[in-house]
Amino acid sequence: MTRPEVQEEDTPQAQHPVIESWAMFRKNTAAVAALALLILITFGAIFGPTLYPTDPFEMVWAPFSPPGEEGFLLGTDYLGRDLLAMIINGAKVSLMIGLSAALMTVMIGVTVGALAGFYRGIVEEILMRITEFFQVLPTLLFSMVLVALFGASLPMITFAIGIVSWTAVARITRSEFLRIRELEYVTASRASGASNMKLMFRVILPNALPPIIVQSALMVGSAILFEAGLSFLGLTDPNVVSWGQIIGSNRQYILDAGYTVTIPGVAIFVTVLAISLVGDGLNDALNPKLRQR
Repeated sequence: MTRPEVQEEDTPQAQHPVIESWAMFRKNTAAVAALALLILITFGAIFGPTLYPTDPFEMVWAPFSPPGEEGFLLGTDYLGRDLLAMIINGAKVSLMIGLSAALMTVMIGVTVGALAGFYRGIVEEILMRITEFFQVLPTLLFSMVLVALFGASLPMITFAIGIVSWTAVARITRSEFLRIRELEYVTASRASGASNMKLMFRVILPNALPPIIVQSALMVGSAILFEAGLSFLGLTDPNVVSWGQIIGSNRQYILDAGYTVTIPGVAIFVTVLAISLVGDGLNDALNPKLRQR
């Protein structure tokens, strides 16, 4: 009598963390919609000036023409410039400032946090005191001083935003390094003769990236808002169009032609909200405890 074969149950295979994270991210409808919106905004920032080749500084019609009048979809500003052309061209500058300032913030924050969390002792004390110094600075006032002293060029505005915004990334990185450096696989790597630089940037940092990535995404939105604040105060390059610069140049006419301030304000609001929703989705997707639910 033959013995019936026992069919082996299919055991689920572990997926790559990136695939698991993307699957978790897709479950967040708001985050997916926000990502699609960000892709659309980025597409408009890159290809918009080609598809709508109107000079944003050219006076095309009478000042303060309301939206829709004479074929101008968003109207004109106080100088008669096409507001749609300014919004399209300003998107590229605002996003560029946001991304560049966020990149600078991450580079400084990760470096300071990694050194403080890995070496501890006197190194941690010195770096954390420096971090606390920048944390208690009045960020807007300090950035205003830098821009006023060294000029309102885009690189200086980006530097002024990045130099005052890195402390949150540094504290998150330090916290993750303090937690991970005591785990068994780090101890094993250290015992096998791995150098400190290899331990920091090839062993610990890859496992500390999830919260850093989330914070970095949120920093892009914060940098866009920061630039808008500086522009509102007149600390911006007048030869470059950004959403904040549009608000700043039209702020004194807000009661007479509110749309000249409202439209770029809505553009900033929608973009920053989309970035925040994507950051929230990344936070859920990169959290291993949530992925296991």
